[in-house]
Amino acid sequence: MERWIGRVALVTGASVGIGAAIAKSLVQHGMKVVGCARNVEQIEKLATECVSCGFTGTLLPYKCDLSVEEEMSSMFAWIKVQHQGIDVCINNAGLALPEPILSGKTSGWRTMIDVNVIGLSVCTREAYMSMKERDVDDGHIININSMSGHRVVPSANVHFYSATKYAVTALTEGLRQELREAKSHIRATSISPGIVETEFAYRLLRNNPEKAAASYASIKCLKADDIASAVVYVLSAPPHVQIGQDIKL
Repeated sequence: MERWIGRVALVTGASVGIGAAIAKSLVQHGMKVVGCARNVEQIEKLATECVSCGFTGTLLPYKCDLSVEEEMSSMFAWIKVQHQGIDVCINNAGLALPEPILSGKTSGWRTMIDVNVIGLSVCTREAYMSMKERDVDDGHIININSMSGHRVVPSANVHFYSATKYAVTALTEGLRQELREAKSHIRATSISPGIVETEFAYRLLRNNPEKAAASYASIKCLKADDIASAVVYVLSAPPHVQIGQDIKL
C-alpha cells in the first residue's frame, strides 16, 4: 500500500457498515479519503476517530446524495479544486428496498436503480475523467457488488435489488473491456460479499427487526472489516497485476 500514501480515494456510502470500514482502513494506510453519504455527521465522527487513533491519512467528509447527478458533479468539482482529483474510486453505496416484482412500487425500483446503477456509473465515469485529465494511469475503480449479483435467492423482497447487482456485474466487466480498448492501465475490480453483518438487513426489514436479527444469527456472517481487507488486498497488488475477476466472499 506504500504507493497509495498521500493519494486520494473516494468512498461512497461511507457513513456506516462496509463503506465506513473501507474509509477507515484506507486512512489507516495513509490515504486522503473523501467519504460521501447523505448522513455526513456519521462520517465526521469517523474522521475524529481516525485522528484520535493517530492514523497517517485523512478522512474528508462530503455530503452527497448519489441519486442526484448534480450533487455528484459538485462533489467531483470540489475534489478537483481541493485535491486535484482522485486516484481510487470505491463504489460502495447501495440499497435494497422490499419491492417485489409483482407488487413493488415503481418509486422503490427507481430509487434502487438510481443509486445502485446510475450513481455507480456516474462516479465511475467522473473518476475515470479525473484520472485521465491528470495522466493517472495506475488508478483503480472498485465496485462493491454482492453475491446477489450472481444468483437469485427465493425471496421476493430482494429480487429487484438482485437485478441491480447483476447490472453491477455487467458494468464492471464492460468497464474492464473499455479500459483495455482505451489502452489504459487503470484497473477495475468487483468484490461480491455474501451476508455481511451491518445495518443492511435492518433497513431492508425495517418493519420486522426480529427477522433481520435472525438472518444474521442463522450463520457466521462476514464483518465489514473483512470487506475492507479485501479492498486493501486488491489495492496492494502490483500495478501490472489485474484482479479483474469477481472476488466472492
